[in-house]
Amino acid sequence: MTMMQKTVRWQTEETPVAYDRAVAFMEAKAGAIRDRGEDDLVWLLEHPPLYTAGTSANVRDLIAPAFPVYQTGRGGQYTYHGPGQRVAYVMLDLQKRGADLRRYIYDLEEWLITSLRVFDVKGGRRDGRVGIWVAANGAEAKVAAIGVRVRKWVTYHGVAINLDPDLTHYQGIVPCGIKEYGVTSLRALGIDISMAELDRALRRSWDGIFGPAP
Repeated sequence: MTMMQKTVRWQTEETPVAYDRAVAFMEAKAGAIRDRGEDDLVWLLEHPPLYTAGTSANVRDLIAPAFPVYQTGRGGQYTYHGPGQRVAYVMLDLQKRGADLRRYIYDLEEWLITSLRVFDVKGGRRDGRVGIWVAANGAEAKVAAIGVRVRKWVTYHGVAINLDPDLTHYQGIVPCGIKEYGVTSLRALGIDISMAELDRALRRSWDGIFGPAP
């Protein structure tokens, strides 16, 4: 639980959001949280097919990009976003929550793990591998990714859960620089749920990790 709770607002988009528009919105919102004390925000959306490069991205991991590639200030390497993937951008004032970045990342992981558990999916952390991992076809695969940025103790960017994206689109990159393991989705794991059901699980799980939302 957090040291100090602050109101969190939720916003859900019904149609895919262009990546440059999303980044501009997050930067403006983070500034408003920092400078004017606006409420924290969790923004749920999808993107059209695209790749993003984090601050640790290696150009050699950009194999055959079939979609636009965006440089971004979040941590991590290359990842894919597209329809069927729930992106949750989290804009929080960490100064109101203990100013502990390591704990924030842990809490994001726990939020994902707890939300997946609603659907009897056993996700977990792995040493040396960012994201949330599951057993899939006798191996391990990533089902959710994490990439954040913090400016003056206000967070933005966030997490992405693969509900039912086109997994072949990952073939244009080495996801997160990890060649030994693949990516999967809830649908590939046999979990037949809607995006709205996933959103409800994310909202229900939030309170136990970050504190109550209105």
